Amino acid sequence: MSGPSSVAAMKKVVQQIRLEAGLNPVKVSQAAADLKQFCLQNAQHDPLLTGVSSDPFRPQKVCSFL
Repeated sequence: MSGPSSVAAMKKVVQQIRLEAGLNPVKVSQAAADLKQFCLQNAQHDPLLTGVSSDPFRPQKVCSFL
């Protein structure tokens, strides 16, 4: 595996390693606590939890007498 394509691939690998080396690790327990807090704060706006009263994509019907 030699040539320009392998050099480009190795440059991508080195770039990814440098990116990952610059990240600060977060403990799993802290990440889970943050995720739980986010979910609880935004639960009232989540239609999967609160449900939807009617289909928002259905065209509204107008009642008219003939």
